[in-house]
Order: sequence, then structure tokens, then C-alpha cells
Amino acid sequence: MTQEAGSDGTEETLRAAQAALAAEHAAVYGYGALGGRLEGGRRSDATAAFDAHRARRDALARTVRDLGGTPVAAHAAYSLPFAVRDPATATRLAAVLEDRMAGVYADLVRASVGPLRKDAAGALREAAVRAVRWRGTGVAFPGLVEKAAPPDDTAEAGATGATH
Repeated sequence: MTQEAGSDGTEETLRAAQAALAAEHAAVYGYGALGGRLEGGRRSDATAAFDAHRARRDALARTVRDLGGTPVAAHAAYSLPFAVRDPATATRLAAVLEDRMAGVYADLVRASVGPLRKDAAGALREAAVRAVRWRGTGVAFPGLVEKAAPPDDTAEAGATGATH
């Protein structure tokens, strides 16, 4: 994920990239928390998602540096929106994490151009597909919370952000 520094909108792009990086840190943490509650194919899915988020996180850190910023660091811990006690809540958390990722990548798509926009759109698509796999259903506008989910899901998806 790269975009030339100094192009129009670089500050907005940098803010969106930093937000996506912060969300990737939170997603890596979240998948670490939920992975132990899953078995079989679902655990394999969680491992694949964990690896994908780590790779996206590392790419975003490079993007932030390329844009002239210092990559936001991960927090030692993140608050989860609900307790993860069993496979059902682990699956629910995975869907919430992916919804949040779709949202930050939609913001990055809006704020970027060129190859970074293409990469962000790919990340948005991947998050939306993973959310469907975890939830079992899709939404009309992945990444656009105000258009994608009923009010009760919107509040939950927003609660996934990193809290200190």
C-alpha cells in the first residue's frame, strides 16, 4: 500500500491510513482473543484472518511511513465489545471486527488515489467477505455503517474501536 507523499490530500490520506492501521492492531488483538474459543474449520478461518490482518497491518505501517508519518503503535490491550466465552460469541466478535475493518477501509478508499485506493478497496472487499462468512449474511453497503446495518448492529460495530 503506497501513495506518493505530497500528492493532493496527503494529510487526509495519512489520517485514514493511521485509522486503518489502528484498526488492524485492534483486529489482530481481537482475533487473538477469539481464536482460542473456536475449533476445527472455524479456528482455521480465524488463523487465516489473523494472518491476513497482520500482513495488512505491516503494509499499512509502511504506507504511513511513505506518507511521512510515524505509524501509530498498538496498545497493550483493547476492550472487546462483549465477553468472548464460547464459539458463538467468538464468531460474533469476528463479524464485528470485520465490519469495523470494512468501515476504516471505506474511509481509506475515499481519502486515497492510485495504488493505495486499489489496495484499500481490496482490503474492504476482503473484510466484507470475511464478515459474511462469520455472520452468514451480507450487507448491502459494506463499510458504510449508516447504510449497511440496522441500528442495533450499528451501535455494536462502533463499539469495536480501540479503547485504552
